[in-house]
Amino acid sequence: MNIYIGNDIKERCPETVLGVLTYTMDVKKSEGKLLEQFEETARRLEETYTLPDIAKLARIRETREAYKALGKAPAHYRNAAEAMLRRIVKGRGLYRINNAVEINNLVSISSGYSMGTYDRARLTGDIWLRRAPEGSVYQGIGRDALNIEFLPVLYDDKGAFGNPTSDSERAMVTEGHKDLITVIYSFAGEKDLADWLKTYEIWLDTLGGAKDIRLGLVR
Repeated sequence: MNIYIGNDIKERCPETVLGVLTYTMDVKKSEGKLLEQFEETARRLEETYTLPDIAKLARIRETREAYKALGKAPAHYRNAAEAMLRRIVKGRGLYRINNAVEINNLVSISSGYSMGTYDRARLTGDIWLRRAPEGSVYQGIGRDALNIEFLPVLYDDKGAFGNPTSDSERAMVTEGHKDLITVIYSFAGEKDLADWLKTYEIWLDTLGGAKDIRLGLVR
């Protein structure tokens, strides 16, 4: 499974880089140290930021700027990291799904990068990050049909399945022993992306018991 960034993204957002992790994991309800770290991090962030602060955070600001460059209004289609931090600062917390999703969200709110985790068994062929054409929609997780036109969207041979705002139901992660792939979206070069990939690897190991973890960058 190869991953590429399309010219339609590179022309408008030339510094786009993807961080990628592949791994196997027993996906199950979160518990123990993972929940403790998740809740402690959420409390710290709630105490640290106000709502106006969030859009100014470097990684979130860069994603918002990329949305504008691609033709999408970032205030109407907030990236996932921004949306989660806004929930936390409002005191609404985050939903608990499973350990794979919780680690994804823990890294996202800690770093400001938006990212998605997908079941590799539900994907076919190579993966491309492309600018979704006008009128594009898919079924978002826990949502009605989501307007994804002009968003930076991941595609496999079957079509669109993920983007920095909301992923599709098709490749969502459910419980069981899974082969997973996580994609971290950066729109301003590598910067601290390698450091966060390493942090993700450590948390997958220590908090999720993941195996066969591999890291990579797609430029």
